[in-house]
Amino acid sequence: MLCEHLVQLERELLASGIAETFRGQAWSSHCREWVYFDCYLDRPAIRARLPFAPCVVDHEHLGTHDGQEAGFVCAECRDAVMGVHSRYAAGRPVFG
Repeated sequence: MLCEHLVQLERELLASGIAETFRGQAWSSHCREWVYFDCYLDRPAIRARLPFAPCVVDHEHLGTHDGQEAGFVCAECRDAVMGVHSRYAAGRPVFG
């Protein structure tokens, strides 16, 4: 289970039936638990609905050989909820 700052978003994604593609320590020891979902996260729409704490920041990474992702990171707890990067969103559900 993710930290209190991201748990509501995690619950909503799981309840929606969108496939979880990875859960665990991603990238480095600076990450605690990161959860990836097979969808595009409409970050502005999600922020408009959910009252995130100031420690929850947007994250986007478009790697050429080390992955691609976009979502939210809790800077305090080092947890994250990720979806696919917008460049790879075609054909995937949009969650917002």
